[in-house]
Amino acid sequence: MSHTLIPPPKPATGALALEIIGLTKRFGSFTAMDQVSMKLEPGTVHALLGENGAGKSTLVKCVAGFQQAEEGSILIDDHEQTLSNPVVARALGIGMVYQHFTLAPGMSVAENLLLAADRVPLWIDWRAKRAELTAFLATTPFQLDLDACPAELAAGEKQKLELLKQLYLKPRLLILDEPTSVLTPQEADEVLGHVREFARSGQCTVIIITHKFREVMAYADTVTVLRRGRAVHHGRVPDTNPALLAQAMMGESAQNPLNFETKVPPALTDKAQVAINSVAVKPPLALQVQGLTALGDRGTVALHGLTFAVGCGEILGVAGVSGNGQRELVESLVGQRARLAGQVSVMGDPYNATRLENRRLKVRSLPEEPLRNACVGNLSVTENMALRDFDQAPLSNKGVLNFAAWRQRAREWIAEYGIKTQGENAPIASLSGGNVQRAVLARELAGDINILIAANPVFGLDFAAVEEIHTRLRQACQRGAGVLLISEDLDELLELSDRIVVMSEGQIVFETTAALADRKELGAHMGGGTHHDTHHSAEKAVA
Repeated sequence: MSHTLIPPPKPATGALALEIIGLTKRFGSFTAMDQVSMKLEPGTVHALLGENGAGKSTLVKCVAGFQQAEEGSILIDDHEQTLSNPVVARALGIGMVYQHFTLAPGMSVAENLLLAADRVPLWIDWRAKRAELTAFLATTPFQLDLDACPAELAAGEKQKLELLKQLYLKPRLLILDEPTSVLTPQEADEVLGHVREFARSGQCTVIIITHKFREVMAYADTVTVLRRGRAVHHGRVPDTNPALLAQAMMGESAQNPLNFETKVPPALTDKAQVAINSVAVKPPLALQVQGLTALGDRGTVALHGLTFAVGCGEILGVAGVSGNGQRELVESLVGQRARLAGQVSVMGDPYNATRLENRRLKVRSLPEEPLRNACVGNLSVTENMALRDFDQAPLSNKGVLNFAAWRQRAREWIAEYGIKTQGENAPIASLSGGNVQRAVLARELAGDINILIAANPVFGLDFAAVEEIHTRLRQACQRGAGVLLISEDLDELLELSDRIVVMSEGQIVFETTAALADRKELGAHMGGGTHHDTHHSAEKAVA
């Protein structure tokens, strides 16, 4: 009787099946990911959508082994796996391209490709390796000079190199974290088109984190939407549209006393809407922006000729999915980013965001992440509160700083704003996020204000802090200040704003009064589906 010898199973290759069941991840008392489940079929492209803080990065970091969840399971090819670190994940064929570049700038393209491997040999046969790398590049649509250094490459070429590093390792699951954020539309189509073909060939399964609905609709097979750490939508891309995805990302406000979706009269024409908008921005104008153009961090254009205005005593809300130019807009207005073109004026006077102009024209700002953008963490609460006017009376007398006056005012503001701190001399970095925000508010809202620029002012704060900051913004408006409110929370914009404009891909694509705002219509424009039809309305508003 003969026996057939069964060979041992070979390591799995090709696209893997991924299933995530009830994954929960906590950071102290904060739950970043709450019972998230989703399933990916082999050889598919799966899009992961959600606002900042929704849990997207936490989810993929658990899959890539950088973080470990407290609850739940990760199944690869129907087998539960413990992804205790990135080396384990890499051994299972999981690769990740990060949003920020991880290249060695002084090493060549060839050396960067080899560094992607877990182990680099002590001695390299460069003739053989160059032939291998040249053959590999021939299988991709990307042509890079193997001898070039990343420092010499354009942003799009760097992003291609990041992708090539992972493709060279032949991953079974490829995770892309906003892979097109630094690419032109043509480069984005080239990269994503190749990724899609790579998946459809059966070599790989792909997860794409993106803020761009166009990319989801054009290149993904399935999509999951996360909101506040929970998976709130799963579906096939052909069964959805950008408006539905935007609605899932933003959610419906159960506590909203107004039914925003029924406030638009059905007979309202485009001409009537433009007329309403133009009335809302009659002079005086606290802030006027015309043709503002600026580059993003990687050298591509992030703002494309923005034109809008904010009236005195008005709150203008800027809506949009994160990553569509809002941060660049704020930085261009407050002097943290150079302007390529355009004019900005405050109360009719040119404004170039110098310290003297800030003081003379009474411009104030409440930036996102105030501890990073508006404070010096190691300095005391007192010193941070004095950053704006430390050299002005009564804080200074003929060049001599009056520290007693600094401390006295700080104690008054701490009491007035209810700032919880060990004292005015405590480092501001020792305060909680809400209390840092209150301290910055106290400084920025002191005295007369012409224009206040507020960017996601309550992001990550508790209910009490949110209510207080919203009240302070309304009070500034009631005193005659214009408020430019940039927020990714549509409920916040609908609650506070007089008018709302929508930003998408660095342009203002729609405008409406808040009283006539329709949530679904705003979502559709945030999704980018109707840019060309509505761009004119935003421009006419300041004509």
